[in-house]
Amino acid sequence: MVVATSNFRFFTGLALSGLMLAIAGCQSNSGDVLKVQGNQAASASGEKVLASELMAYCPTLTLREGTAYFNTYARGGQGDPSKIVYQASISEVTRDCKRGNGQLTMNVAAAGRVVPGPQGAAGSITMPIRVVVTRGSDVLYSQLHQYKVQVNSTSSATQFVFTDPNVTVPEPTSRNYQVFVGYDEGPPKAKAEEQPRRVVRRKRPAPAPAAQPAPQPATTTSESDIPR
Repeated sequence: MVVATSNFRFFTGLALSGLMLAIAGCQSNSGDVLKVQGNQAASASGEKVLASELMAYCPTLTLREGTAYFNTYARGGQGDPSKIVYQASISEVTRDCKRGNGQLTMNVAAAGRVVPGPQGAAGSITMPIRVVVTRGSDVLYSQLHQYKVQVNSTSSATQFVFTDPNVTVPEPTSRNYQVFVGYDEGPPKAKAEEQPRRVVRRKRPAPAPAAQPAPQPATTTSESDIPR
């Protein structure tokens, strides 16, 4: 049995630029990124956003801090580096956008790799990857994917590309959308000593039946005792 947890330590040598060529169709060039950032600054200053600018707008995608790494441990080895089965990481993210019928649909992609740990073995790892789209404090889209990667070798890293091609939200009227992607394991589980103890209520024994009074000896009456 494998127990999963996140790990915020950084790995080394995680450049996957060659891998991202597989999803080059999703990438935007640096000029577009700079243009979007410049337009966002103009919007913040109160300048009017042109319809043509909105049509070219594709929300920024961010790998949220603390969600780039995911470790799995052998049973009973939680937090023990010598018990790590797999170390997974996301190093690059990208997206592309298209519009239709009043909606904006994005293809969100994340590239990374899985490195076997000291307890590593050939098999598979299931990684919880969440994609979220927000507009200010409003969550427009949130989807948790259980993404499985097959690991065939314990002597080298296994690369992967995750995609969510159907991230659909209402077409924006302003450049205020934000897209996030990363590992999401949910709230941390309470430790055994922190969990409330189960109280077992024992049934009280049934009360003993009340003692019956001892029978009184029968009184015999002789004929001479009967009044005449």
